[in-house]
Amino acid sequence: MYIVAIAWIYVVLLMAMTEPSFIAGFMTLIMYCVFPLSIVLYLMRTSQRKQKRIEKQAAPQQIPSTNEHASEQIKTGENH
Repeated sequence: MYIVAIAWIYVVLLMAMTEPSFIAGFMTLIMYCVFPLSIVLYLMRTSQRKQKRIEKQAAPQQIPSTNEHASEQIKTGENH
């Protein structure tokens, strides 16, 4: 799907270069390329963001803090 976005960037860049002034070309680039593509690409990644959030919530926290680890060493008598 990114190939379509790249092709659209190319088309809009060519449109912007044919505008009579720099300001008009810049506004064409912003209004036809940056805003619409940012919205479309954000919506395309919605399912990936949702899946990543679910995986993050499902994964248990397995990293003990340094204080807990030190207290466990004292209790078991381990010296490293």
